Amino acid sequence: MPISTVKTSDIDVLVIGAGPAGLMACNALVRAGINVRIVDKRPAKVAAGHADGIQPRTIEVLQSYGLADRLLAEAAQLHQVAFYNPNPETGGIEGIIEDIFLDSMKKHGVEVSRPVFPVSMQISQNEKHSTDPDAYPVRVVLKDALEGQTEIVHAKYVIGGDGAHSWVRKTLNIDMEGEQTDYVWGVVDMVPDTDFPDIRNRCAVHSNHGSCMWIPREDDKVRLYIQLESQEAVDATSGRVDKDRMGPEKLLDVCPFLGITVDSRFDLDPRLPGNQWRLTLLGSRNRLSGGRYTELDNVWLLATPLTIASLLQAMHATRIHLKQLEDITHRARTGQGMNASMNDTHNLAWKLVHVIRGWAKPSLLKTYELERRKYAQDLIEFDKQFAKMFSGKIKTSGSHDGVSAAEFTSAFHKFGGFTSGVGICYQGSAIVHTHHQTVASGLVIGMRVPAQQLTRAADGRQFELQNLLPSDTRFKVLVFTGDVFDATQREKVNRLAADMEASDGFLRRYSPGGDIFAAFDIISIASDNNNTPYTDVPSLLRSHWSKLYVDKPTRPGSGSAYVRYGVKPTGAVVIIRPDGYVGAIAPFDRVADLKTYFEGIAR
Repeated sequence: MPISTVKTSDIDVLVIGAGPAGLMACNALVRAGINVRIVDKRPAKVAAGHADGIQPRTIEVLQSYGLADRLLAEAAQLHQVAFYNPNPETGGIEGIIEDIFLDSMKKHGVEVSRPVFPVSMQISQNEKHSTDPDAYPVRVVLKDALEGQTEIVHAKYVIGGDGAHSWVRKTLNIDMEGEQTDYVWGVVDMVPDTDFPDIRNRCAVHSNHGSCMWIPREDDKVRLYIQLESQEAVDATSGRVDKDRMGPEKLLDVCPFLGITVDSRFDLDPRLPGNQWRLTLLGSRNRLSGGRYTELDNVWLLATPLTIASLLQAMHATRIHLKQLEDITHRARTGQGMNASMNDTHNLAWKLVHVIRGWAKPSLLKTYELERRKYAQDLIEFDKQFAKMFSGKIKTSGSHDGVSAAEFTSAFHKFGGFTSGVGICYQGSAIVHTHHQTVASGLVIGMRVPAQQLTRAADGRQFELQNLLPSDTRFKVLVFTGDVFDATQREKVNRLAADMEASDGFLRRYSPGGDIFAAFDIISIASDNNNTPYTDVPSLLRSHWSKLYVDKPTRPGSGSAYVRYGVKPTGAVVIIRPDGYVGAIAPFDRVADLKTYFEGIAR
């Protein structure tokens, strides 16, 4: 019998598609020691992407991986927004993001295989594979576009990050269903010659003839979004945008009708050939995947323009995970597409790691759909409202059903927490226990930890709490000890440490091989007291001299953590999930409730 010459391999996770979301998934997994492979059909990475706006929560997430400094150094930071309405009397950050992930992955020995694309995918129907952590139930045939060679990959999980026209989604016969309301916009990157006072602010102009927006970019560039009449750029037969009908000069010709005069002496950025302008349907393919439900538990789709959520409801038999919640087209107005998919990845990565390591039950993966689908539905509803307001007519004496400047500005502020990402709140689940919220009322269970300055007890150095919560796949245990110099409170803290470390305590219940600090990082925060020696705290709560902090104001913005977080002097124990969201809270005398939390997910 002839021996096959086709290359075969077994891997934990295969990522298909090397956009920002796919790269982020690969980077998070390889940093955690997961055997991961990433492939992309493109021969090279994008020189400049279409999705270039990074929201505050995404920056926080990148910082948790130690990757935000480069982004902040190279990108244009936006701190102000300006709104313009007509006088009633007259009527590529994506490329940087990809580079950041590529460089980080390279340090861990992983690079994108290019140009490699999937040819076929089969999922084992053996029911035993759904519970066997060592099984490789997904078989994917890959082909090298240059060499023509094929390769067979056996994977535990597959992540599909291959974009709006996802091969993974089509292979699984997943249809996108729902309403679609399209607005046509042109996008131009340029270096303007202008004396406009708000040119370096994010600016929205609402006129009687439509709207436009510009966003400052790096290196003096500005990205200009221009609303067009649909007949100007859409082919009547196909209903698709036809770039031959419009060019950058024609796009700028529209500006005077929007109340903007553009000098003809503009420069398209010569460093981005072929990427200085484009036409796109911005507005809303507001559709969740549906139609055909498939029992898959091993494939996740996470590409920027498209998310599959309804499929996830049925994923319990095998192990294909489709990660992405809805068909979100690029959101020029609020910049949600890439941000949504990268936060999808952040939500999923640690859960995959814990399941692959054998720490958590596979059911933990179901919480991805529960959490990110709700966010996707909220995003669809928000985008429908905002698209209508931004692309619609303004309110005038002759158009009472339009949008006034006050309404537009109010909506912008109202949804600020949502669009920035910092206001997302996950509902109750196996990893969001809403009991004991009053013990730390300012740390909302299901939300990310708010920023707060703390002082390290050992040396008086100031730290931002979020910088103490790196994305290292470990749960963080914040122990608000209260005043440990007080004898009564110190005794309570000693008793708490004994309960936490007990053989039947929650730390031991979720510690592989008995190593508490493989799964947990414990950080203690004492209330302000100048007499607090850090050696008075039990050793469990100060495993290293750098693990004890005090709520001591030494400069503006520091201190008041107990007040801001609503923690009483009697103390509290707060569980922070590996993705930085509050998972559970307990008072000292109910710390046993945290064992129930971890028993719900522990294998």
